[in-house]
Amino acid sequence: MIVILKQNSSENQVGEFIRRMETLGLKTHLSRGENTTIIGLVGDTSMLEPEKLKSEEIVSDVKRVSEPYKKANRKFHTDDTIIDVRGRKIGGGYFQIIAGPCSVEDEEQMSAVSKSVKASGAGLLRGGAFKPRTSPYSFQGLENEGLELLLSAGRKEGLPVVTEIMDTADIGLFGDVDIIQVGARNMQNFRLLKILGQTDKPVLLKRGLSNTLEELLMSAEYIMAGGNEKVILCERGIRTFEPSTRNTLDISAVPMLKKMTHLPVIVDPSHACGISSLVLPLSKAAVAAGADGLMIEVHNNPPKALSDGAQSLTPQAFDALTNTIRPYIGLEGKRF
Repeated sequence: MIVILKQNSSENQVGEFIRRMETLGLKTHLSRGENTTIIGLVGDTSMLEPEKLKSEEIVSDVKRVSEPYKKANRKFHTDDTIIDVRGRKIGGGYFQIIAGPCSVEDEEQMSAVSKSVKASGAGLLRGGAFKPRTSPYSFQGLENEGLELLLSAGRKEGLPVVTEIMDTADIGLFGDVDIIQVGARNMQNFRLLKILGQTDKPVLLKRGLSNTLEELLMSAEYIMAGGNEKVILCERGIRTFEPSTRNTLDISAVPMLKKMTHLPVIVDPSHACGISSLVLPLSKAAVAAGADGLMIEVHNNPPKALSDGAQSLTPQAFDALTNTIRPYIGLEGKRF
């Protein structure tokens, strides 16, 4: 249930109303927008009569919410959420590019790629230390060593780092990571999501290969319900009947999610297509659709990459991409 407050409501009145609602066993979520203040009521609201609530001095309107996701729901939080990662803002008109290799391979690779993507305008550095692979015989990542190489490269270039967590047991290793990524295969690993809900770090949550947008938002809800509301959603392509690309980028997911939720939405065109030549056109489509950022795989020598070389851009191709989209994302990542 959503309670919309009158603009002249005092802090004392709001606080008293919240306390009364919580004595009924309800959880409350206060959201202050530029023009509207909303209190979201989560729990069994069947005992509350909307008309009776409307008679309260500070209440302007009351609406019931049918969607099962509450904290992620735009109805509960009308303004876009902006997530600040060491000065890099994502959401609410702020656009960021996250770039780097699929897998961290060695110091030379990370040094070369981190320098090049920063020079081309990337605001954050990505790299896989723990790699979920379909085949048990494929490269699984350097794990702890890879994480140290990634963090070192990020520190040298002054770039916040993004990397994927695979297991709840590894949470202690991610203390210096700036954004923890949850991959498509773990989107419904609810135990992991609950653990991440207890942290104070931004979480980049990728949509599962065959999951609906509501299921994605319900996974975000697991994290937010634990107290961590710093969630970034990522559309990375879904599995369809079309075999010519690795996955099918659901570009309609971007404006639809913008309607459903206040959380930032970024796009990963690299995993969506699996073909490096398609990354630029899909990136342009993502920008046009209103995405808050891109996550792109860049490798200094794609033919020799230990994973996903076919979808990785060279530093030169990445530079061309950023130059192409820069006129449409504004100065310093702020959209016009």
